Amino acid sequence: MFTFIHAADLHLDSPLRGLSRHDDAPVEAIRGATRRALENLVDLALEKKVAFLLIAGDLYDGDQKDYATALFFNRQMLRLKAQDIPVFAIRGNHDAESVITKVLSPPDNVTFFSVKKPESHTLPTLPVTIHGQGFANAKVQENLAQKYPSSLSGHFNIGLLHTSLAGSTAHDTYAPCSLADLQKKGYHYWALGHIHQPELLCKDPWIVYSGNIQGRKINETGQRGCSLVEVNDALEITSQRLVPLDVVRWAHLQLDLTEISDESALHALISQTLQQQLQEVGPRLLAIRLTLTGSTPLHGVLHADLSRWQAECTSIAVELNSEQIWFERLKLRTTPAYDPQELAKRDDLTALVLTALKRFTPQKKPAALDALEAKLPAPALTELNELAESDSLSEEVAAIVLHSIATSE
Repeated sequence: MFTFIHAADLHLDSPLRGLSRHDDAPVEAIRGATRRALENLVDLALEKKVAFLLIAGDLYDGDQKDYATALFFNRQMLRLKAQDIPVFAIRGNHDAESVITKVLSPPDNVTFFSVKKPESHTLPTLPVTIHGQGFANAKVQENLAQKYPSSLSGHFNIGLLHTSLAGSTAHDTYAPCSLADLQKKGYHYWALGHIHQPELLCKDPWIVYSGNIQGRKINETGQRGCSLVEVNDALEITSQRLVPLDVVRWAHLQLDLTEISDESALHALISQTLQQQLQEVGPRLLAIRLTLTGSTPLHGVLHADLSRWQAECTSIAVELNSEQIWFERLKLRTTPAYDPQELAKRDDLTALVLTALKRFTPQKKPAALDALEAKLPAPALTELNELAESDSLSEEVAAIVLHSIATSE
């Protein structure tokens, strides 16, 4: 019987995205999160006395300005070497051979697979064979899995692959392949990387995305960690589970204000929600965003004074635990509790104002932006759409005007 760990997408020392817009962001805590998550990964491997550790690509986020990140990685691998734990890794699109120029030789317990063709490595003390191939460049469009060798009889066979599979709207397409391509190899376990959301795709054979070990932005919510796998003497998987390693937990929650009609009730609901989330994340830093939804009489008030409510949420977070919770942003997706068509029946002037308001578009998106979107990689496009989702001027104006009309005598 033996145990192993499958991890991926460490993105060590990756640059922070979007935090420059927030003066109060805990930049240092988030900047160091990927390193601390790697330390947690090594701690887990030592605690469980694993037979080996797999890293399915994107160890680094890109080329490094110096050797500090590689030195940190090597130090952590030496901790595993001291306990005779081997590490098998492949390169992904972010740390492809053509991308990384500042290279340090890893400790001799770390094996990187070839980027030229699939390789197979068999453990000297266990009937385990690992098959894999790394990325030679950052734009691999070839189906690498098709050329992986067939399983070795009498061994527990593992495929190590960085791939988007059939594609993902949140990630660029790399080394695309199908589940059928993987299944036909006859392996026991496929350790996949590239998709940051942990997911168990199949149990016959086991095909698993471990996800990234640390969420890095607001659209990488929920626990992040690694896949811990136990195998019995018959070379059958008896247990597979996600073990959280993250030190910063991102959360994006929606609060329905349909039953909320006054500000004190809203304040209490936000406080209760933040407190509950804080209890669920344990000792981690909680970075949270709230989106308010539902039909509510507070619709106009919220839009008219969004900055105050953002500050209210921040104040609530500080009061609950200023060291452990950071309120990232408040978004509004509420709707008015009154019917504009009924308001238009009041008089001709009101009807005229509401008709003009319906047609109000403060600015059309430049045509150049459409062309830019077509050329952007998926991660950059996600960032652009995140900015575009900001509550628009037209929504704010409409909410304020409707609220003013509805509450006027």
